[in-house]
Amino acid sequence: MKDSLKTEKKDAAAFYRAVWRWHFYAGLLVVPLMIVLSVTGIIYLFKPQTDALLHGDRMFVEPNGSAAPAAEMLETVRRDFPDAAVLKFRPNWEADRSAEFDVAAKDGRELKVFVDPYRNRVLGTLDNKNNLQYYAFEIHGKLMTGRFGEWLIELGVCWGLVLLVTGICLWFPRGNGFPRGVLVPRLSLKNRRVFWRDLHAVTGFYGLLLVAFMIFTGLPWTDFWGKNVFRVRESYPLAGKKPPKSIVPMSALDVPGEKQIPWAVEEMPLAASDAEHHEHAPAANGGETNPNAAAPLDLTRVLALARALGAPADSVIALPQTPDGVYAITAFPNDPALQTTIHLDRYSGAVLTDVRWKDYRFWPKTVEMGIALHEGRYFGVWNQLVMLCAALCVLVLAISGTMMWWRRRPAGSLGAPPLPEDFPRRKTVFAVIGTMSVVFPLVGASLVAALVFDYLLIQKIPALKRALG
Repeated sequence: MKDSLKTEKKDAAAFYRAVWRWHFYAGLLVVPLMIVLSVTGIIYLFKPQTDALLHGDRMFVEPNGSAAPAAEMLETVRRDFPDAAVLKFRPNWEADRSAEFDVAAKDGRELKVFVDPYRNRVLGTLDNKNNLQYYAFEIHGKLMTGRFGEWLIELGVCWGLVLLVTGICLWFPRGNGFPRGVLVPRLSLKNRRVFWRDLHAVTGFYGLLLVAFMIFTGLPWTDFWGKNVFRVRESYPLAGKKPPKSIVPMSALDVPGEKQIPWAVEEMPLAASDAEHHEHAPAANGGETNPNAAAPLDLTRVLALARALGAPADSVIALPQTPDGVYAITAFPNDPALQTTIHLDRYSGAVLTDVRWKDYRFWPKTVEMGIALHEGRYFGVWNQLVMLCAALCVLVLAISGTMMWWRRRPAGSLGAPPLPEDFPRRKTVFAVIGTMSVVFPLVGASLVAALVFDYLLIQKIPALKRALG
């Protein structure tokens, strides 16, 4: 009986050391990335407030009578920016807000032009690729390195799940001191090692579900997992109907640093205006005209049609850039149930596509709800504060984990926890690895590579083993 109990304790201790080693390596790889994601996430989380603070002189106006027709505001923008292509229009959805136009300048810049709708004059511009929120958005999603950055972030975020799983195993009470150090941190500064350990463990326990939710709701944006594992979205959300004939996806209409297209319709192709009408007709931003060609609808008429179709007041209207282009009306409001995607024929105003919340399948609805919560948009300031807590939990975990490692690492060594000679519960470990490999292929591949590196290289090369601890 005693031998059995002793063996069980020995196995438990060996398993703990093995989990600790993997928690250590995962943290070493992920901590810098988690700090970057938390800081940029907090900045983007409070986008409405920071935008109002930094650009309020252009975003807000003094209401004065009725707003000018949309077509007249468009002409004002074209007059002030004669060489620019006007891409999008957002009307003033509140009485004290300015109207917004997105334009592509001749010098390559993409500008947001703010127009006072009551006085029909340009208030100023904002470079869509040179502002605080753009940098936060791009770093948060791509580390500003394109697809390579997307893959790094996806790998790091998925390894964050490994940290959570191994972390909860390490947190589980093993001694007689419960609940101190488990549910209640010992924050005495006399013992800094205990201080950082308890801060790390207790924060991880209370923040576990919140951080896990934040990770899972961020995964749909990832390049590999989001686009491949999550193909349940389908490219066209209307069951039983043929998608428009186009090779241009809705995601092409997004503005740098600002999400305007719902995730559920990103891959949905744009429709095309009636070919019989657009022969030799001019593009929305000028070009040769043909007196026999049908006249495109003006922006005032398009806005009226959008409102008649029940599009939310803050919907964005993308202007057609080719003779067979369409007016694409999209709404990405705080409440996902109000999301709207409408394509209008630029000549007749006929509705070519109309996708609403009711048309989404189960998974797109689930993902869109998760995204709204992830971005702190769904239930206002309280939602922002909840997600702020999640981001702060990650920062506390990253900093406290780093301090724990720094204080315990031996000189001249990385200080990795030793790998037990006899590794128990192999079946459990391989089951976890197998599950994660299926659900998160990138993690599975990197995990196998790490196992090979650890067992076949680190353990076999004495100098490397000493350097890593």
